[in-house]
Amino acid sequence: MRFIVALLLPVTLGCLSHAWDGQQDNAPAQVRQIPPPGIKISDAERAELTKSVADFEQEIKQVRQELTGQSRLLDLFPDVLIYHKAVDWALKYDEFYDKREVAAARDLLRTGRERLAQIKTRKPEYLNDTGLVVRGYLSKIDGSIQPYGLVVPESYTHKTLSNYRLDVWCHGRGEKLTELAFVDQRSKSYGEFTPRDAFVLHPYGRYCNANKFAGEVDLFEALDHAKKYYRIDDKRLVMRGFSMGGAAAWQFAVHFPDKWCAAAPGAGFSETPEFLNIFQNEKLQPTWWEKKLWHLYNATDYAENLKNLPTVAYSGENDKQKQAADVMAREMDKFGLKLRHIFGPKTGHSYHPDAKREVNRRIDAIANSYEIVLGDVCSGFSTWTLRYSTFGNVQIQGLDQHWERAKISASISDSSTSHTGSFTTLSIKTLNVSAFTVDLVGISYPRFDSKPSKGWTYEIKINDQKVPFPGISSDKIFLAHFRKENGQWKVVDTLDDGKLRKKPGLQGPIDDAFMDSFLIVKPSEKSPHAQVNAWVDAEMNRAIDQWRKQFRGNPRVKFDKDLTEADIANHHLVLWGLPASNSVLKKIVDKLPIKWADGKLVKQSHPLGKGESEGGKGFDADTHVPILIYPNPLNPAKYVVLNSGFTFREYAQLNNARQVPMLPDWAIVDITTLPNSQWPGKIADAGFFGELWEWK
Repeated sequence: MRFIVALLLPVTLGCLSHAWDGQQDNAPAQVRQIPPPGIKISDAERAELTKSVADFEQEIKQVRQELTGQSRLLDLFPDVLIYHKAVDWALKYDEFYDKREVAAARDLLRTGRERLAQIKTRKPEYLNDTGLVVRGYLSKIDGSIQPYGLVVPESYTHKTLSNYRLDVWCHGRGEKLTELAFVDQRSKSYGEFTPRDAFVLHPYGRYCNANKFAGEVDLFEALDHAKKYYRIDDKRLVMRGFSMGGAAAWQFAVHFPDKWCAAAPGAGFSETPEFLNIFQNEKLQPTWWEKKLWHLYNATDYAENLKNLPTVAYSGENDKQKQAADVMAREMDKFGLKLRHIFGPKTGHSYHPDAKREVNRRIDAIANSYEIVLGDVCSGFSTWTLRYSTFGNVQIQGLDQHWERAKISASISDSSTSHTGSFTTLSIKTLNVSAFTVDLVGISYPRFDSKPSKGWTYEIKINDQKVPFPGISSDKIFLAHFRKENGQWKVVDTLDDGKLRKKPGLQGPIDDAFMDSFLIVKPSEKSPHAQVNAWVDAEMNRAIDQWRKQFRGNPRVKFDKDLTEADIANHHLVLWGLPASNSVLKKIVDKLPIKWADGKLVKQSHPLGKGESEGGKGFDADTHVPILIYPNPLNPAKYVVLNSGFTFREYAQLNNARQVPMLPDWAIVDITTLPNSQWPGKIADAGFFGELWEWK
C-alpha cells in the first residue's frame, strides 16, 4: 500500500541524520573518536556539579547502610544510581555536548535525591507513577548500573488484575547519547509511538551499537526488570525501532520470533555487506572467517523465521535505508513469504504521518487479536549458531557444522484407522542439527498432557526415522532429549555425555563471552617475552577503556593472584598474558588446545594452524600471541578467553553495520605489526573449533 498525501510534512526523528556517513568514514587510518570530545563547561559549573555529585554519593552510602537487610528497598537503588552515574560520568569523561546539559544535570541530581528520600522513608511513591518513568537495573554482565525508559499508561494501577501490552522501541544512532542525554530524554519525551493502554519500553541498549552484544542483553535485562514491577502481558510484546533502532528491530525479530506478537522495523539496516556497499560505498574485502561471522547479525540469513512473526516494515520512499526492508523482502520471498512494507511517499529518513498511522493500525490489530496457535510445536526455525537456538518448545542443542544453516520444525498430529489403531505423532524435521530438546510443558495439546487412553499409542518421527517413544513422566509432562549418533536419532536421558561439546551459551566466537558475566584477570608478573608484555599491557588497557566507552560499564578486573573460587564459578574468565606471567593461565595451560614449547607457540601435539611459517614448527613465541575462547578447565560451564576483549575495533564504531565479530574462536596475532583501528596486529592464522571444541 502507498500513501500519497499532499502538503503534509513528515515527522522528523532525532539522532538519525548523519553528515559524517560517507567516504570520509571509510578510512581506517583516520577514525573519529566515539564518543566524541565534549564541550567545555565553566569552571564554576563543573565545581558546583562535582560537589553535588560527591554529596549525593555520600547520601546514597548513608541510606544504603541504614537500610541494611531491607532487600526490597535495596533492590530499588539502581533507580537512584542511574542519576548519579549520568552526571558523574559526564563530568569524569568530559561528555557534556550542549550547554543545556548543565541544567539537565541539575534536574537529574534533584530527581535522584527525591527518589532516595522516598526509599529512605520506605515510601517509594515513584513506583506508582504513570507517564514517563525512568528505571535502572544492575547488569549481570559487568555489574554496571544501566537505565531504561518506560511510558506507563495512564490507565495502569498496581491494583489492576489484567496484564498490559508492551512495545519495545529501540532508539536511533546517537554518538552523543550518553547516560545524561538518555535519562534526560526519557524524562521529557514520550517518543515516536505511544499506543493506548500499553507500556512502551525504551532500552538504552548500552549506548550506540544497534542493540548488539551487550546491547542485546540490555533489552532482556530491562524487560525482566520491568516485569518484576509491572503487569506485562508476555503474549503481547511488540518489537519496534527506527534507523539504528530499525536494525535492532530486524535482529530481535528474526533471532527471537517467538518472543513478540508483532514487529515493526523502520529503515535501519538488516545485514552488513550489501548495506555498507550501498549506504557507505565501502569496498569490502573480508576474510573467510568474517564472512561466516556475518551470519550472527545478518537478519537476511534468518528471514525464514518471519513466517512465525507478523511483521510490518516501514521506509521513506526516498530513504537510502529503505534497502534494509528491500533485501529482507527479497530473502523472505525465497521461502514464499511476503513482507508487509509501508512506504512514506516522497519521504526521506523519517515517518510520514499517514504511513505512521497505517503502521499503527496494522500493529494494533495484530496485538489486539494475537493468539497462540496450537498443534505446531515449532512451525520452522532457522539459525546459524547456538547463540540463537530456541523457538517455543524446541531448542537446538548441537550442530553438525557450526556457521552453516540449521533448521528444525516439529508438529503434533492425530490419526486413527481401523487397522492400526489410534496414534499421536510428533513429527520433527531437522537440517544440520546433531541434538535438540522438545519440552511440551504448558502445551495444552490433549494427547500430551495426560496418560494415553486405552488403544492409543504415541509415535515420534525424526526425518521419517521412527524413534522409540520415551513416555510421559508421572507429572504428565513431556520432555525429551534427542541426539544423533552414527546418523541415527536416539532418545537420551541427558545431553551431557561427559564430552566437551559446544552448546547454547558455550559455542563461541570470542565475542560471546562478553554477553554474560565476565571478569578480566590481569597478570601479576612479567614474562621473558618483552614485546609480548608490552602488547598485552596496551591491548588489555585498551579493552577496558573501550568497554567503558562503547558498552558503558567498568568491567570487573582482578589480578590473577586474587582470583577466588566464587569468581571461577560465576564468571567467564578473560586471562591476559602468558603462562609465565599469569598464574591462572599457567594452572590450566596443559588443558588448553595450545602450549608454549621450545620458544614456539604450538597446538597440543601438533603445529598450530595451516601452512604456518618455519616449516610447520609453530609460531615464534617472542612475536606471536594467542587469542581464543574455550571452555574453562576449572569450570567447563564457563568460558576462558585469552588476550582479547570484544573484537570489533574503532573503525567499526563509525557505522553500526560494521559492529560484528572480527575474530572467530581462535587467532594467532603477529605483534611485529602494530595494532590499528581494525586489528590487534597481523592475523597470522585464525579459525573455528568444531562441535567437540576440536581443531578443524
